[in-house]
Amino acid sequence: MKRPIIIAGAALSAAALCGAFLVTPASATPSRGGDRGTAKHVIVISVDGMHRSDLSAFVRSHPHSTMAQLAGHGTQYTNAQTTFPSDSFPGLVAQFTGATPAASGVWYDDTYNRDLLAPGTRDCTTATPGTEVALTEAIDRSQSPIQLDAGQGLTDPALTALATNTKAQTLASADAITKAILKMTPTPQTLINQDALPVDPATCLPIQPGQYLKTNTVFEVARSHGLRTAWSDKHPAYAILDGKSGTGVQDLFTPEINSVADNAGDDWSTDNALTQVYDATKVAAVLNEIDGYDHSRTHHVGTPAVFGMNFQTLSTAQKLPTSDGLSGGYQSNGTPGPLVSRALDSVDAQLGAIVHEVVADGLAGNTTIILSAKHGQSPIDPATLRRVDDSAIIGSINDAWKKTHPQAPALVTFSTDDDGMLLWLSDRSAAAESFARSWLLGHTAPANTAQDPKGVFSTTVGHSGLSAVYTGGAAKAYVGAAGSDDRVPDLIGVAQSGVVFTGGVKKIAEHGGASVADRNVPLVVASLRDRHAQVVKTTVQTTQIAPTILHELGINPSELRAVREQHVSTLPVR
Repeated sequence: MKRPIIIAGAALSAAALCGAFLVTPASATPSRGGDRGTAKHVIVISVDGMHRSDLSAFVRSHPHSTMAQLAGHGTQYTNAQTTFPSDSFPGLVAQFTGATPAASGVWYDDTYNRDLLAPGTRDCTTATPGTEVALTEAIDRSQSPIQLDAGQGLTDPALTALATNTKAQTLASADAITKAILKMTPTPQTLINQDALPVDPATCLPIQPGQYLKTNTVFEVARSHGLRTAWSDKHPAYAILDGKSGTGVQDLFTPEINSVADNAGDDWSTDNALTQVYDATKVAAVLNEIDGYDHSRTHHVGTPAVFGMNFQTLSTAQKLPTSDGLSGGYQSNGTPGPLVSRALDSVDAQLGAIVHEVVADGLAGNTTIILSAKHGQSPIDPATLRRVDDSAIIGSINDAWKKTHPQAPALVTFSTDDDGMLLWLSDRSAAAESFARSWLLGHTAPANTAQDPKGVFSTTVGHSGLSAVYTGGAAKAYVGAAGSDDRVPDLIGVAQSGVVFTGGVKKIAEHGGASVADRNVPLVVASLRDRHAQVVKTTVQTTQIAPTILHELGINPSELRAVREQHVSTLPVR
């Protein structure tokens, strides 16, 4: 059915929404446990950046909201934890494979691999192994500037005008932009620059994102049972969900979030109002899929068995100091500030549109909705925020190493630092690892006065801003990886509370670390046919979402490799 795209505000009145949920088939039972294995459709929603506490507070203050209704018609897990590192890539991979990074091999969206060859390698017989593996916007076909269609070359004026639009013009064109970008290919794998991918030394061919996974995916298992699959996310690199078969997601819709949005140089993540427009494009795709069409509404293919999307609106509201005249982040008591509050309202309205479509299409009796997050975000208390320039730290440690090893390469070969620190070293000896650990813990990082002259959030911190540092075998033990696993970072630094590694002042929160705010995420499994809410306080992991999806569809979860190898169970019911 046709409907307007909702950017902000209530999708449905409270009365209408409650009424929609109460349209329950006569065969419904009051317990989710009794309904396991009877779903025909599972919709997974990741509200990136959302904390468990955000959901609890929002449900209390908005009792007639979509999120409150989902919690009221399903099982809410109040102690759910996402992966460490708490990055988007391992976080989502966990939800659809059941694997921690130790099993999936995916530690971040931008990492280092010692066994692969550099992108663009042609002579694989003489090339030296060891290369960055960037599964980000950097592998899109379009660069300088990056385009919303990732380089597909769509010529609709709503898209070609973006680089010359004012922000106001882009916002005013939201519906036209959505209509235009929905024409984006369902196979964005074709929009990946093959020369930006690492090369397999055995075949001398680029490694596709899905091939980088060590485990199979829910999408692959569903396909093997003849079921339809779809997903919407923020980069073509999310083709990683295809798995090694390359066939997991039939309809993958990935408008590029880090692309030009207006003539001020904004991308869709640097202004929260723009992020809402961006998220609305993916909601439109999901609505079309609920109706039984492909994401572009071109072909009637049937409603997918497994599909969904991620929201970015809350994440940017948490990160941005200000946007649209509203302060970002949280107040000192953990209460959402004005921008985060608006973002939560927007996400809830968009969720309302999705739920309404499920009910309107008569799918409430056989659809399960899983609401969670790839990651949280920290810090929540703005008083604890400390911005630390990680590039200066890495430069200093390399300088210190060079003094005693003048002929050696830089000690830190590659680093990924957000609110944690992952380092890959050129020298992996016990002595070099000990040097790196001791240096970091003994180093006082200076205030970033160049970018933050008033010192609002940048200050001198001890121990390089870290509370713990693990190297070598201790690093592998910390993340539960095998001693032979060469993908594990050589050094893992756990950040002090409130520390964000950044050289600038454009963000007041980050994710990727081990803090409670990074890892404690919401998790609700809602069946609209259920009338009673359940609360499970037992600690659960987001890896358990994957086997639960299959179980809901009546498929044996042990068809997932990670379920077998890591003994991952389905989510419990009370």
